[in-house]
Amino acid sequence: MALSKSAAVRARLKHPVIDSDGHTVEFEPAFLDYLRQIGGTKAVDRYKTDWDNFGWYRLTPEQRREQRATRASWWTFAGKNTLDRATVSLPRLLHERLDETGIDFSVIYPTAGLLAVHVDDQEMRRATCRALNLYHADIFREFSDRMAPVAVIPMHTPAEAIEELEYVVKTLKFKAVMMPSYVKRPIQAIARKLPEAGRKAIWLDTYCIDSEHDYDPVWAKCVELGVPPTFHSPGRGWGSRNSISNYAYNHIGHFASANEAICKAVFMGGVTRRFPTLKFAFLEGGMGWACSLYADTHGHWEKRNPRAVENYDPSKLDRAMLRELGQRYGGKLVEGGKLGEALASESFLGWGGVNREDRTRVDDWAAARIERPEDIRDLFVTNFYFGCEADDSLNALAFMPQIHRLGVRFNAVLGSDIGHWDVPDITEVTEEAWELVEKGVISEDDFRRFVFTNPASLWAGMNPAFFKGTVVEKEVDALIASPAGEMHAAAGR
Repeated sequence: MALSKSAAVRARLKHPVIDSDGHTVEFEPAFLDYLRQIGGTKAVDRYKTDWDNFGWYRLTPEQRREQRATRASWWTFAGKNTLDRATVSLPRLLHERLDETGIDFSVIYPTAGLLAVHVDDQEMRRATCRALNLYHADIFREFSDRMAPVAVIPMHTPAEAIEELEYVVKTLKFKAVMMPSYVKRPIQAIARKLPEAGRKAIWLDTYCIDSEHDYDPVWAKCVELGVPPTFHSPGRGWGSRNSISNYAYNHIGHFASANEAICKAVFMGGVTRRFPTLKFAFLEGGMGWACSLYADTHGHWEKRNPRAVENYDPSKLDRAMLRELGQRYGGKLVEGGKLGEALASESFLGWGGVNREDRTRVDDWAAARIERPEDIRDLFVTNFYFGCEADDSLNALAFMPQIHRLGVRFNAVLGSDIGHWDVPDITEVTEEAWELVEKGVISEDDFRRFVFTNPASLWAGMNPAFFKGTVVEKEVDALIASPAGEMHAAAGR
């Protein structure tokens, strides 16, 4: 039998291909047995009735407009490709076909779990997450030589996160975890006055800035257990991604927006400063948002660090000069006493709420203790990993140090997204990623970083035994032990 295009690419490589974001689509009848075991028949009934994504389709056009109901997803899995549809729900078949994909080892994310971690009801959320973790631990256990499922970790409180982390790592032996990028919380002032409106009036808690809780114990537990926090949450329904008629409009960029929210919070909240060995991964959003965030962070720090922000202190304005210039050039603009009004106006002078009596300064960079541009590089580039789908041409941005501040390369990792509509043919994943090499956009060394070195660093960097007993164990061990320390070298060097 002829090799698939991806298998042919893999055959020419001298290193493994590690996929950091494959997906399984849960075989629902079997999963519901686990949910019944954890939450009883009531939880199964609620899952069947309340847990669907199709409420939008039961509304009339008038109701959709009146309620501003966000258009839901549709036809999200393989349909025409029957073999692939079966493959992503049956681990034995996926294990058998991995060679066709050109992938040696895949870290497998759930589908239902992307929603489970965001359920508001505590009892249902925790039961569903626990059931998913038991289900995935059981069905993937015998295939651990080539696949590792991730456990889903609810984050509405640090206590529930820590309890599930302890259970999945110590009891179920998971090596990887997925957390929600945010928790939706009600705005209390509105919820108290208008309970019904309070269900819609929410804010996003990203754990690290202005949170209702201290999540440092969660990050400390991740360090203790040797699991990097990874995030894979939807951003549909936010702001402009709230079309009542167009799913694609809502979908474009939504993973990137959720990733940016948590990544920015982790960095500016000083988590990578307090936990320097902790690695974070942000899945399926690509590189575009990450490069923009890195550049914007540098730009904002340069203009608004504690020293630079003094350039905007209104008290340093020469009021006599302002008056003189106004009189000389203002003409009709300043007639009728308007010049005096302007010079007495706090809004015109730019006080922005920090008035003459309250000169307290807030250092937006205090938590991360950013004192020089290199701090941004070291606390951002080194600790963060970015999941990129194979067909995204912007993956190349990770390997273009000439366009980034301080000449960095980013830790891009291949995330196949096998299992969802983004991949209509799973045998083309590695070949699509390789196209950037064929086009001369990235080098073969860059490709090696993308599919091997960076993923190995992400998963084994906090747990050197992550790949023990797998088909890539030998190559990862050699990478760890390499004289150049390639896996542990700082990004951007």
